[in-house]
Amino acid sequence: MRSRIRPDRQLTVRMGATMFLLGLLYVAFAAALVVLLRSVVLIVVIVAGLMVAQYWFSDRIALAALRGRVVTPEQEPRLHAVVDRLCALADLPKPRVAVAELDLPNAFATGRNAEHAVVCVTRRTLDLLDDRELEGVLAHELAHVAHRDVAVITVASFLGVVAGLLMRTTVFSQAFGRRRDQGTAAVLAAVTLVSALVYAISFLLIRALSRYRELAADRDGALLTANPSALASALMKITGDTARIPRRDLREVQAFNAFFIAPVGGRLAALFATHPALDVRLERLADLAVQIGGTTENPEGGR
Repeated sequence: MRSRIRPDRQLTVRMGATMFLLGLLYVAFAAALVVLLRSVVLIVVIVAGLMVAQYWFSDRIALAALRGRVVTPEQEPRLHAVVDRLCALADLPKPRVAVAELDLPNAFATGRNAEHAVVCVTRRTLDLLDDRELEGVLAHELAHVAHRDVAVITVASFLGVVAGLLMRTTVFSQAFGRRRDQGTAAVLAAVTLVSALVYAISFLLIRALSRYRELAADRDGALLTANPSALASALMKITGDTARIPRRDLREVQAFNAFFIAPVGGRLAALFATHPALDVRLERLADLAVQIGGTTENPEGGR
């Protein structure tokens, strides 16, 4: 079955370019480590195993970490009704539907492909949004599923994870290991420097890809519902309501920012953010509303 959410050529190009650049970075990184350490096979095998597990079980990991549970149509008829309608419109297989019992407005999609996808919303999101806004949010998440964003980001992040682990290992070794000769110390310092550089470059590449994929999901979700203003209204409500959440609670879920429809925690500089700025997203949605024939609803949800 082919989804009616059309392929995004710009997103595909950006994904391909990111993978290519990360591939070149990986080759240079591996070559440097072979020269410096002689063998890095074991650590790469271990980290690769962790990444495969994350890719294969990303849905279970995310749900467990965010206290989400899969719900039936009898348990959450409103939520299932919206997902059923959108999947029929998009010609997508229906994902599992989950609710996270969090007093934090947000939503996310995870899973390695459309057949193993989970779309999850928090309890606060269900209470906060009206039906049209909820539809806009879920259409955004289904666009992520159609684009296989979770799989791409997981694979793309592999090199950054390896570099970050090596950087921490070598820093720890230098700080707490036994005294070494100058040659060994120089090698460890070189490994730390190379790892830090690779981690920084891969981090920036992945963040740039993440920001674009959010804009792509906004656009395709809004096109699916033909109601960009409903998604705009949902984003404003989610962002505004998040501001009331204690910082301590926000820090607990910040690790999952790349999955959420809207980021939580303090605002980062644009270069480091996982999501575009809210005003950029709202402007894009307003332009899209004009392109498809004007706003079908105002931001408050009325026709």
